[in-house]
Amino acid sequence: MSTGTTTGTDAEVELSIGGMTCASCAARVEKKLNRMDGVTATVNYATEKAKVSYSGGVSVGDLIATVEATGYTAQEPAPPAERTAEAPESDELRPLRERLVTAVVLSVPVVAMAMIPALQFEYWQWLSLTLAAPVVTYAAWPFHKAAFTNARHGAATMDTLISVGTSAAFLWSLWALFFGTAGTPGMTHPFELTIERTDGAGNIYLEAAAGVTAFILAGRYFEARAKRKAGAALRALLELGAKDVTVLRDGGREETVPVTDLKAGDHFLVRPGEKIATDGTVIEGSSAVDASMLTGESVPVEVSSGDPVTGATINVGGRLVVRATRVGADTQLARMARLVEDAQNGKAAAQRLADRISAVFVPVVIALALGTLGFWLGNGVGLTAAFTAAVAVLVIACPCALGLATPTALMVGTGRGAQLGILIKGPEVLESTRRVDTVVLDKTGTVTTGRMTLLAVHTADGTDEAEVLRLAGALEHSSEHPIARAVADGALEKLGELPAPEDFANVPGLGVQGVVEGHAVLVGRERLLADWAMGLPEELARAGAAAEEAGRTAIAVAWDGAARAVLEVADAVKDTSAEAVGRLRALGLTPILLTGDNAAVARSVAREVGIEEVIAEVLPQDKVDVVKRLQAEGRSVAMVGDGVNDAAALAQADLGLAMGTGTDAAIEAGDLTLVRGDLRAAADAIRLARRTLGTIRSNLFWAFAYNVAALPLAAAGLLTPMIAGAAMAFSSVFVVGNSLRLRTFRAAG
Repeated sequence: MSTGTTTGTDAEVELSIGGMTCASCAARVEKKLNRMDGVTATVNYATEKAKVSYSGGVSVGDLIATVEATGYTAQEPAPPAERTAEAPESDELRPLRERLVTAVVLSVPVVAMAMIPALQFEYWQWLSLTLAAPVVTYAAWPFHKAAFTNARHGAATMDTLISVGTSAAFLWSLWALFFGTAGTPGMTHPFELTIERTDGAGNIYLEAAAGVTAFILAGRYFEARAKRKAGAALRALLELGAKDVTVLRDGGREETVPVTDLKAGDHFLVRPGEKIATDGTVIEGSSAVDASMLTGESVPVEVSSGDPVTGATINVGGRLVVRATRVGADTQLARMARLVEDAQNGKAAAQRLADRISAVFVPVVIALALGTLGFWLGNGVGLTAAFTAAVAVLVIACPCALGLATPTALMVGTGRGAQLGILIKGPEVLESTRRVDTVVLDKTGTVTTGRMTLLAVHTADGTDEAEVLRLAGALEHSSEHPIARAVADGALEKLGELPAPEDFANVPGLGVQGVVEGHAVLVGRERLLADWAMGLPEELARAGAAAEEAGRTAIAVAWDGAARAVLEVADAVKDTSAEAVGRLRALGLTPILLTGDNAAVARSVAREVGIEEVIAEVLPQDKVDVVKRLQAEGRSVAMVGDGVNDAAALAQADLGLAMGTGTDAAIEAGDLTLVRGDLRAAADAIRLARRTLGTIRSNLFWAFAYNVAALPLAAAGLLTPMIAGAAMAFSSVFVVGNSLRLRTFRAAG
């Protein structure tokens, strides 16, 4: 099935791009595609997707051919339904993991023998060659392949630096072993950091070639593992829907079929507690539907015959018969999955700093190596000594610490974050935290608890609050409606136990009625009391109106022919939300409350936590547009949310923070996950991510600084294998030590 869509003369297709090793690869593919007539393309390194609009005589085949001519692979991805059956991500990472394990197992003895003279037995150098050869060829193959692709396009990245450095070290070691004096039995590398000129015929650099490959493969593996999670948001969204559905066939016969077999126009049954299989219209029955995961509305929606319902929402009340109106890719859930994918695809991955440095550093190093070779040949020191100095420049320029700079800081930072309930997805996330200036907060489940809570009890003169809670709580305890659960839970919390009702009946859309301890009790909307010719006393009517004005739900309670109380139920604000908003402001962020709930509720919550800007009554698909509008105003936006309705906005935002108490779809679409569900963790997460980014930057500086400092020694022909190994070890130790400082990070307060 093609994912391409056509609108008039314009068509759109999404391609899966293979073979990209860094952000500059994505930039190169994008540039080539955009050079084609009538083509507009964006390529995302993180999701390995290219979104292409094309017109005129261009075909999908032409687009794929252009990508392949650039040195990468391209194909149309499988439809979402087929993607869920794909092999797990661990299988996708298997080739990289196999190369990493090979490199680590074989390079450890090579490095140990080179650095510890006591391990240098008579033929140690030949064992080193045997062990290092698979590392430099098989394990390092992705670097060599990428370097070749880069060279064809006149570009240089970190892959070029790794490939040139490891190849130079390995090839020189081969020459020294077979044609120089390094292969002599009993040859040793003495443990001394003396600076003296040598012709290099007795020097081997196998530990540098093997060690660098192992270190940098480790970094790539951890980065790739984080990057592979980009598609998990879509899987989580698609798995939210019902798997099976009870269809009503001729004569009302019930038949359970997979939801994929459902067709528009089919009538299907939804029992209490079940998910609604697809978008449709109620044709029989009435109930309350919990749509909070899609809409963010904490109050369930009452539905009856003729009302529309949305797939993946939950029927919490009575039995419904629904006529399917939209199925498969047309449903609201599927459209939201596409919104998430589009947002992820359009989100520019942070260009890796190491690649930006390498683009300048590699040509400079190669020019310096050639200059060194020419200088020493011109000074008549001999071909061997001149080549020794030139190769030493290439070897010392390949810093293994560069491969450690990002993963070590990320591992320590993410480890410390996990202890504090903060999960960081990957290195590209960190760049965003430095720039964000606006934080958009979802209301339900983020600033508030996300569940209905009994907040206040207003009683008529002469009525005891405990008696109101006992009678109303007993009746509501028999109902599954979320508002009823809030009343029952509030009553249980205060009284400890509740009597069992002698009679109970649900009044659809209005409330419940029954007999408790011999009293005829009504609990529900004011209209329910009116049906029994009962009105609210003036003070209770005022309390109810004030509650509704503040965005809360007012519930009337009556027994024995008289209205006795009004209960206030609402989605309660978390105790820590106001403090969290203050901390976010202290980080230089402007908070905005964004919700699908009504404006009165939103303003009430915003006042309570200290937020001035409120955007309310926003449909799920429009949340993405709000984030885009803020970005168009020049703001860098962080989004904090927990529901399916937030997933696309989390993916679109420059930085997505998902509450760990929320849905899998939101968690997978976010860049940072706050495990505790405490909004204060959002401020801690941004602080930790900024600190981790600062550590990575200082690591990269020192990774280059040590090697740049040793370059003059190499160019002067004074670099011995021990100095090369020491520079590699010292820079690596510094980088690891600098990263370990992140363990001291503390949560505020």
